[in-house]
Order: sequence, then structure tokens, then C-alpha cells
Amino acid sequence: MKRRTFLRYAAAGPVAFTLGATVRVESALRSRPNIILCMADDQGWGDTGYNGHPVLQTPTMDAMARAGIRFNRFYSAAPVCSPTRGSCLTGRHPYRYGIFHANEGHMKPQEVTLAEVLKGLGYRTGHFGKWHLGTLTRTVKDSNRGGPEGAEHYSPPWENGFDVCFSTEAKVPTWNPMVDPKTGTAYGTRYWREDGAIVDEDLEGDDSRIIMDRAIPFLRRAIEAVTPFFAVIWFHAPHMPVVSGGKYLAMYEGQPDERAHYYGCITAMDEQLGRLREELCLLGATENTMVWFCSDNGPEGQTGSSPGTTGGLRGRKRDLFEGGIRVPGVLEWPARVVQPFSTSVPCCTSDFFPTICNVLGVAGEDGSEPVDGIDLMPLIEGRMTQRPHPMAFESGNQLALLDNRYKTVSLDGGRSWMLFDLAGDPGEERNLADEMPELVQAMREKLESWRTSCANSRDGQDYGGSN
Repeated sequence: MKRRTFLRYAAAGPVAFTLGATVRVESALRSRPNIILCMADDQGWGDTGYNGHPVLQTPTMDAMARAGIRFNRFYSAAPVCSPTRGSCLTGRHPYRYGIFHANEGHMKPQEVTLAEVLKGLGYRTGHFGKWHLGTLTRTVKDSNRGGPEGAEHYSPPWENGFDVCFSTEAKVPTWNPMVDPKTGTAYGTRYWREDGAIVDEDLEGDDSRIIMDRAIPFLRRAIEAVTPFFAVIWFHAPHMPVVSGGKYLAMYEGQPDERAHYYGCITAMDEQLGRLREELCLLGATENTMVWFCSDNGPEGQTGSSPGTTGGLRGRKRDLFEGGIRVPGVLEWPARVVQPFSTSVPCCTSDFFPTICNVLGVAGEDGSEPVDGIDLMPLIEGRMTQRPHPMAFESGNQLALLDNRYKTVSLDGGRSWMLFDLAGDPGEERNLADEMPELVQAMREKLESWRTSCANSRDGQDYGGSN
């Protein structure tokens, strides 16, 4: 049975947070915005012009940061792809629903997604790009797990609330996505439609443009039908295989080859974000459309050798240090963000779900289930200066808890701990654990309480005792 009512998990215990299938009449007209969640794949916090990159050109991201809310401390719920994506759609940490890493687990049918909630409210829903929350076919070999051998992980977007889909299970090359750039043969990951059919037309050139070619007609049809829409646009750029071409590659002539391709594919993605903004303007939909943009985790590769940058933050993809989970984050929503501003309040991909549900005035019915994200409307309206509850993380043997100032980290499953003052040391260079043992202990206790709650979720307690 799908859940209807939730508890938001605070470090001090569960806090009531409800949602369901009804909208408060008094706020229905003003609070039914169109909603777009855009996400890059493996783009580091420093991989934008507005965060100070000396070479990379991202004029659209820069414009979005100037026009809306620029999140200086925006976090992915995990330091790897699949877990973060699930957090965007459920508001829950991946250790609740059992997607611990990339190519593991799948979106369970008991989990309620944003697409399902919004579809129930009359929204038209669409997913475009990388899914990575389950396989898309039981019948033919596809991508990493698709086909008969991975049938138990079949959970495509069209069975999780999405009406229209142009989706891949996992990564593809960022230029000519169906072609292996090393061999020139078929890459092996396909795009699929909502009817379970393979898409085999118009798949040449920049992959971000190919994705946006499918997303824009979806927006047009929804607006023509006077129907609010929810569009999830999850780009593959700049995930490996990183390939660029044409004018985008020419823009970075003189750069080492690997960097030219990396920068080129991000600039190409940035251009498609610009195309999206222009289309919303032409359709008269800019004012009341929420456009979120972030990355799913930090940059791939080793510091110094990889073209992706964290902007000086410690760690990278797969790390719970800041460089692995602090990512670019922007929100544009002219109807409610009238005056642009930047914020250093910690925010997270898990916050999308409760924020959007609360914007729509969704009311609860019965039952309860933990949600890890918080409603960001007080922040959007200028009334939040601190995050009310700490943000918890777990990935493999790594654990972390951060609040508005401090962050504790363990790399060995909780046997030893580090403590950092992120306000004065965002690069996590000075370990304060020996100087502030009481704070470390208090944060550890909160983290262990949260881990117990997650374990209960995995054991099926959120689904009436059966998972």
C-alpha cells in the first residue's frame, strides 16, 4: 500500500509531516506551479562560472544564480548517483529504501514518488534522461542490469508515476550517446519510452540537446492543455564517457584533450538549460515555474588529474567530505523569488519532496513514515536563517552529520571520528575532534538515532511491517 502520511525525522526524534491527495482550496490557485527538476551527473561544486571556475563557460547557470536563489551549501543526499536520485523523488535518505550505491537495488513499489503525488493532483509528469533507479526492461539485455537476469530490479519511471518518458537505465556517452566512443560500436544502453518501446531515432550529437528535444514538446503540450506539469530532466553530462564535439569542443581549443571534452559537454548542457528558460518565456510560463538545478554528487576522478573540480573542497565523488556531496544548487521561481539572493543555509536533494508538497498544500490521511528532507518555503520566503535539524549521511563505511556550522565524519563505520567547523574551514583541513569531544559525542548520538530509524525503514516498518 502506498504511504499517505509521513514523519519527518529530526535528530531529536520524529516530527509530524503530512501529505496526501488533497489540496487546500484557499491556496490551490497560487500554489500550483509547474515544477522542473534538472540535474547534472558528476558535476563538481566548482564546475560553474558563478562558483569561480577560471575556464569553464556556464552563462545560463550564472544567469540562474543571479536571478534566483543561489545555494552556497547545497548537498546531494549521497556521494554517488542512484541513491541521490531516489532522495529527489521520495524526500527520504537512500538507506531507508535500500539503494546504497549505483547499480544496486531499485525504487520499491511501496515508495511514493513526487511524480505519483503530483499526478494525483492533476499534473502531467515526464522523465527525461538518466533514471538509474531500476531497470527498464525484463526482456532484452540493456545497460548495466536490464534484461531477464535483472528482472527483479525492474522499476522504470513509467511505473513510478511518470506519464511521458525518454529514459536510460544508466550512463551513456555525452556525445552520440548510442555509440561507444572507443570502438564505434553500439554502446549498449538505450533510450526507452513510457510504452516500453526503444527509441532509435534522432540520437546523434550532443546528448543534452537530445534530451531537451524530448522535454520541450512535453512542456508545450502540457501548457497548451492548460495542465500543470512536473518534468524531471536528468542530464548525463559530465559523467564518463565524457565526449564533446562541434562548437563546444572548439570553444576549448588549446586545453588538454580530456579537459576540452569535459568543459565542452558542460557548456553544451548549460546551453540546453538556456534553451529551457527561453522556451518557458515564449510559452508565458516563466513566472510560475519552479526550476531547480543541482548535481547528483561531486566530480569523478582524482584531485589534480581529473578535469572536474570541487572548488577547493576536500574529497570527490564517493566521499562524504564536502567535495563529494556539496554540489551546485540553484532555484528560479519568479512568482515567489522576487528578489534574488544567495544562502549558506544547508539544503539537500531530500528537501525537494516536502517543499513541493507543502507548496501545494497537500494534506495527510493516515499512517506514518519518516521523511528526511525539510520544507524550504521558509527559506524561499526569507524567513529561515538556519536549518532546523542536522543533516545525516551514510555511504559504505562512511558516516557524517552536519548542522549549520559543524560536521562530524567517520571513515571506518563509527570507530573513529573527525570534527570540522565548516563556517571557518569549508575545506575540512583542521580536525577539532580532540578539542571538542562533547560536541562529537552529541552529534554521534544523533547520528546513531537516525541510523536506527533508517534500519527500521529497511526492515519494512514503513510499509506496514513488510518490505
